[in-house]
Amino acid sequence: MCLMIAGLTLTLQIAPAAAQAGVAGPVKLVVLGDSLSAGYGLPAPAAFPVRLQKALNDKGIAVEMINAGVSGDTTSGGLGRLDWSVPEGTQGVILELGANDALRGTDPKVPRAALTEIIKRLQARKIAVLLCGMLAPPNYGPDYAQKFNSIYPDLAKEFGVPLYPFFLEGVAGNTALALPDGMHPTAEGVDIVVKNILPSVEAFLSTLARQPS
Repeated sequence: MCLMIAGLTLTLQIAPAAAQAGVAGPVKLVVLGDSLSAGYGLPAPAAFPVRLQKALNDKGIAVEMINAGVSGDTTSGGLGRLDWSVPEGTQGVILELGANDALRGTDPKVPRAALTEIIKRLQARKIAVLLCGMLAPPNYGPDYAQKFNSIYPDLAKEFGVPLYPFFLEGVAGNTALALPDGMHPTAEGVDIVVKNILPSVEAFLSTLARQPS
């Protein structure tokens, strides 16, 4: 995959619902991920962070969101660029990494260690994390799948962070929702991802609203 960063920042008006929840301004979020969140093969307005922000806006929830997705990135790559991808003032990170590790058959110990360090460093900065799970492809066998798939629930439990179990829920395996490469979602597929993850993101944002500034 090509390497591409979508450094797109979008700001929404503060909605009455957010103000009533006690939020002083738009919640500052970063989507730290790979091509699945970068919007690979899609027009910029169809990328996951853009569509997610619109969905939140439509519900009266104000966010300032940075798309820090890099196509082809692994968990180790995300760790390597963590400091400059997540600027000061960020309140929450939606962490979507691991698909490329799984596709390459990387030893699960590697993404486990990288994701562990990412979460530790974000928590040390008082930045909340919503962890998005990924599932290994079946071609590496059940033993690999068990070791890889367990990374996300294990880390969510260890660090007390919310988990969205499978980022591509409702889209993976549906060729009608995939680009010609068979892996990346179409714009319609992205909208399904957004629809499915939206309740988890709303719950995540509600915890941020309750945190002291």
